[in-house]
Amino acid sequence: MLSIYNTLTKSKDVFKPLLDNQVRLYVCGMTVYDFCHIGHARVMVAFDVVTRWLRQRGYEVTYVRNITDIDDKIIKRANDNGEPFAALVERMIAAMHEDETRLSVLRPDQEPRATEHIAGMHQMIQTLIDKGFAYAPGNGDVYYRVGKFVGYGKLSRKKIEDLKIGARIEVDEAKQDPLDFVLWKGVKPGEPSWPSPWGAGRPGWHIECSVMSTCCLGETFDIHGGGPDLVFPHHENEIAQSEAATGKLYANAWMHAGAVRVDGEKMSKSLGNFFTIREVLEKYHPEVVRYLLVSSHYRSPINYSEDSLKEAKGALERFYNALKGLPDVPAAGGAVFAERFGAAMDDDFNSPEACAVLFELAREINRLRETDAQAAAGLGARLKELAGVLGVLQLQPEAFLQAGATGKVDAAEVETLIAARLQARTEKNWGESDRIRDQLSAMGVVLEDGKGGTTWRLAE
Repeated sequence: MLSIYNTLTKSKDVFKPLLDNQVRLYVCGMTVYDFCHIGHARVMVAFDVVTRWLRQRGYEVTYVRNITDIDDKIIKRANDNGEPFAALVERMIAAMHEDETRLSVLRPDQEPRATEHIAGMHQMIQTLIDKGFAYAPGNGDVYYRVGKFVGYGKLSRKKIEDLKIGARIEVDEAKQDPLDFVLWKGVKPGEPSWPSPWGAGRPGWHIECSVMSTCCLGETFDIHGGGPDLVFPHHENEIAQSEAATGKLYANAWMHAGAVRVDGEKMSKSLGNFFTIREVLEKYHPEVVRYLLVSSHYRSPINYSEDSLKEAKGALERFYNALKGLPDVPAAGGAVFAERFGAAMDDDFNSPEACAVLFELAREINRLRETDAQAAAGLGARLKELAGVLGVLQLQPEAFLQAGATGKVDAAEVETLIAARLQARTEKNWGESDRIRDQLSAMGVVLEDGKGGTTWRLAE
């Protein structure tokens, strides 16, 4: 049975959908004011694997990941650029889709935007006011009354008494309590705004997800996910808003991906170790980056470094070398490997253990390829089938092994030199053959002679 670690219960629980075989999953997405960074990639890939495995097990999954398309950062960046905020948003959404496509991240089933759900936010805010969980002080803002919600802090295990220490009210705020948070922000000069019962303004951050998730998936749904920095206050506030408004459990299970550290340090622009996805993909093959992300458990912190990327590249080369030269046949054999792979993934999506099973399968392919080519080919197809759940090993082996050639060597030149070397060998001109091999070696090209001819890859 599939078990998932629930941040709310702090335990690994057997997963049972709330409705038949349907799984409703909501993940907090990006605030689109800039290019996505490697931390975003971690969340994208983690929940892509979750979705792939749920569907592999036969569940009907509705995967919703929202887009925050209005907030302080978006407004500031658009003003700095001298462009309308909507133009910045469209450009960054397009870039986000490009990044996730390169990382083989499947699109969510729905991708709601905050600005498309303003009316729903007004309705939920009014419900909270009517129930006494929110108040409008008359300055255009609306605040949530944290102290009224029994159980505030149950996700993050924070206590209201501790949170009050050091909390304060800003001069321009009209809060009744320092812990209260904004649901609707009154308009400020030069900012985009929408009409509301409390005056023109725009939504607070937390109310967006409560409204978009319940609109798309219902008042109670199966899984809510996101990055590690969202547990508090964002997800804590979502629970308070949603459960106060509906009187029902908000999400049945909560999942959070681990943080990305860079050379052991927290990723931060101030430390100069902040990398966008596209910056990383300028240096490393997308599948190398993806494998780095899936080779660690989704809940574990992951260390992003040159060494870890080289290890990921080396691991993929081992897999692709095992697959190289095998004919394209249907998957056959390997039932034990498939069973163990499934058991690993059923254990809270334990992708590192699943990768270990794939390595054993690759070793078995290498063992069989000289003695039972048919069995090796069937296992090769099985390897690709299982790895597809993790979103890797879907390329032709030669395509991956030679992929780094772009910008380093001219693939056409390599092929010409290989042909010249073959001609020299045919003519038994061993000196010329060795000279060409040395030339290719100096270019970083490794030749591999086999029964089917000569193939090549770039040296590590």
